[in-house]
Amino acid sequence: MAVLIKGAGVAGLTAAFELTRRGIKVEVSETRSVIGHGASHYAGGMLAPYCEREAAEECILELGLSAADWWEAALPGSVKKNGTLVVAPPRDREELKRFAGRTRGFRWLDAEEIAALEPCLAGRFSKALFFPEEAHLDPRAALAGLHRSLQASGVTFHLGAKAKDTGCFDTIVDCTGPAAIGPANSLRGVRGEMLYLDTPDITLSRPVRLLYPRHPVYLVPREKHRFMLGATMIEAADDGPITARSMMELLNAAYALHPSFGEARIIETGTGIRPAFADNIPRIEETPDGFALAGLYRHGFLLSPALAVAAADRLSHPTRRKERLTA
Repeated sequence: MAVLIKGAGVAGLTAAFELTRRGIKVEVSETRSVIGHGASHYAGGMLAPYCEREAAEECILELGLSAADWWEAALPGSVKKNGTLVVAPPRDREELKRFAGRTRGFRWLDAEEIAALEPCLAGRFSKALFFPEEAHLDPRAALAGLHRSLQASGVTFHLGAKAKDTGCFDTIVDCTGPAAIGPANSLRGVRGEMLYLDTPDITLSRPVRLLYPRHPVYLVPREKHRFMLGATMIEAADDGPITARSMMELLNAAYALHPSFGEARIIETGTGIRPAFADNIPRIEETPDGFALAGLYRHGFLLSPALAVAAADRLSHPTRRKERLTA
């Protein structure tokens, strides 16, 4: 069997990896000349199924539970299993209780326990939620790692152009993400905006989520004193530059987490469009040439492994038709 995967974002690369691991011949086409662009390039890389349950259906949690293990098996050493810390300003303490009521897999921390976990936050918060089973990775490093692994396994990449002859493939798997947005398939675009901050004054070991009633944000540590700060969720398919309002809200949130972020350098901004269905749950859908992996919404790195496994299973059961991805 020969399979063409259209799209070299996180969905396309994880699908290619899973199919290749099962001995299926795979080629990948990408109209851009780079690997991992758009929303995949600007993702937070949080493997946080319990935290995501706060605003998602139960199946998102169940599907995401295996994500950290999948990524670690695919790219040993890429996953940091340090958990997730969730905090809120004193005036918004009720937001912590609401968050806790929507999920599980956490324990409450007091001020002393917060300081032991993240010394930089000592004295900043009196209560927090800690999700010890969650993890994170660097999306850009992960995408580059998958690309190298796939090339080493003999996968052919057609970057900047379409594959020469799609007729020579048994199945075409569409992983084009935002390119598929439109009324014909009920996909809508959800815009996310982010910043990269650089400061030697703060050290964090794990993602920290700060709960604001209007704009909850997350801060994910990267290498060399850099932090990814995100992300807005705007119902729009506009991938233009970040807006002034979003910039101010994100920076105000970072400052509320720790005043030292007021002196951080903004080294990068970015926007990405996440394709989503009305229920925000991804699906495998039939197409004239095969099927599509669609609607990953804000869960690209968390749910792509489950979607890739489902795609490989589907190729083993060709009588399956359109399906909603569920646990």
